[in-house]
Amino acid sequence: MEKKIRTVLVDDEKNSLIIMQRLLEKHTPQVEIVATAQSVAEGIEVINEHNPELVFLDISMPDGDGFEVIEKVESKDFQVIFSTAYDQYAIRAFEVAALHYILKPVKPEDLVEALARFEAMKAEDITEKISILSNALKETPTRLILPTSNGMHVIEVQDIVRCESSNNYTTFYFTDKKKIVVSKSIQIYEQLLESSNFCRIHNKHLVNLKYIKKYVKGRGGYVILHDDSHVDVSDGRKKTFLDKLSEYALKS
Repeated sequence: MEKKIRTVLVDDEKNSLIIMQRLLEKHTPQVEIVATAQSVAEGIEVINEHNPELVFLDISMPDGDGFEVIEKVESKDFQVIFSTAYDQYAIRAFEVAALHYILKPVKPEDLVEALARFEAMKAEDITEKISILSNALKETPTRLILPTSNGMHVIEVQDIVRCESSNNYTTFYFTDKKKIVVSKSIQIYEQLLESSNFCRIHNKHLVNLKYIKKYVKGRGGYVILHDDSHVDVSDGRKKTFLDKLSEYALKS
């Protein structure tokens, strides 16, 4: 008999809980719902009591938020899938922290995909991810989690010199000459880093304005970066890039 995934649902909206239960029972037979809760206090209690492997957790509740649940439970040896209403900024924060989320109203295919991601992940202490997520929801992210085939890399945004696209992969280049390749498109990181002095100067290239040593004129021209790499500027992105570079120079 296949081992079930012991699961807790935490959501202050009763209708949301009922819908989630029905969808999970119908579309994800590998899930066993061991408890539900409708508040931060109840969530902490049932997680401590049942020691689940997976928690579906609403972020906003009347007596606090999902982060408080994570902070106060006795053991953090479980995965979390957050549920949230659509908000582009919130979604960006989840990407920063490499945490799972599903959007409300929940669709069956989203649940199936979320469970597939869960089953592909190893159990871990999620304290650091939650810290990064919480900070990213409040301000410009200072750290990212980059998921790779070898695990999760926690990196400082200020240490990124540039990112380079290759189909659906992105290579990160750092000040210490290290490289990390992730299987996500550069568009995602362009959105994540747009408020952190990064600029997309070419379809293939996203650069940290902080590390530009020189711009060399041409039809599009190119930049010379801190690591002595030469990166082309596309003609179509040249004006936006030069405007951002001037703005960055004025405020630095």
